[in-house]
Amino acid sequence: MSSVKERDYVFVMTYGRSGSTLLMGILNSIPGWLLRGENRHAMRHLYDFHRSGLAERDRVDAERASQPTHPWFGIEGFPEVASLQQIRVLAEATLLRPEHDTRVSGFKEIRWYDEDLSDYLAFLRQVFPGARFVLNTRNLEDVAASNYWTHKDDPLGQVRAIEDKMLAAAQTLGDSVFHVRYDDYVADPEVLRELFDWLGEVYDQNKVEAVLATPHSRRGKHRD
Repeated sequence: MSSVKERDYVFVMTYGRSGSTLLMGILNSIPGWLLRGENRHAMRHLYDFHRSGLAERDRVDAERASQPTHPWFGIEGFPEVASLQQIRVLAEATLLRPEHDTRVSGFKEIRWYDEDLSDYLAFLRQVFPGARFVLNTRNLEDVAASNYWTHKDDPLGQVRAIEDKMLAAAQTLGDSVFHVRYDDYVADPEVLRELFDWLGEVYDQNKVEAVLATPHSRRGKHRD
């Protein structure tokens, strides 16, 4: 696609109060990386648009729908490839907004709870060729005890269900997903070296330590 510069894509999958803003900061400390924050699942709307176009295209009788007298006139020609390409162009221009020196683009999101999550992940991989995913989890009792969850019914049950759904969907990604745990890398940042190796990036301990020492989201320092 000539209208969009070729680059790599990484998306952080997680739930609220998992330490994902910190992880985003760590990844953005890598030269050439620019991962944006949450967008309230905006790509999901584009997924629904694309899926609707395909569903209606395949549902109608193509010959009849190609006639201007048909109520679904034209939908038989819904262009799958062009739709994916233009969704990528739109996402690049609005959500990702990479800069001239951006090598790796993407975002972190906390809303990965749809029943068709595996299909949605497959769609993202179509839109963003070669996309990889970092799955971030945290001790569920600590997550459920945060203000983000305590006002909800059965907070522990809800976050456990979301994590189970993400873990199951991640199985469909094969080598395109890497699982990290907030509690592990906050206690010992060295565990992130394996993630950096998987990403093909150099682990810079000083930069990681600097990010850990910087307040992120609504928390203070992540380590003493």
